[in-house]
Amino acid sequence: MGYVSFDKEGAELLFSHLSLRSGSKATIITTNLPFTRWEEIMKDRVLCSGLVDRLCHKAYLVNMTGKSYRIRETQNMFKK
Repeated sequence: MGYVSFDKEGAELLFSHLSLRSGSKATIITTNLPFTRWEEIMKDRVLCSGLVDRLCHKAYLVNMTGKSYRIRETQNMFKK
């Protein structure tokens, strides 16, 4: 999440889908934005808050920092 904004219908569909999976299926989401900026993508504060709440309930959050693997791989490719 973070490259393309959702319209209201898209945000509602994502919320609905993840709500149905909640508690029964594992879900992995990667994003380049902190939760505090998800509202910029979804355009609906209440919907965004509910989605983050459901995603974080009984979740493992992994904050990955450091140099980009893709950039390192590309630099190594050009060195060869």
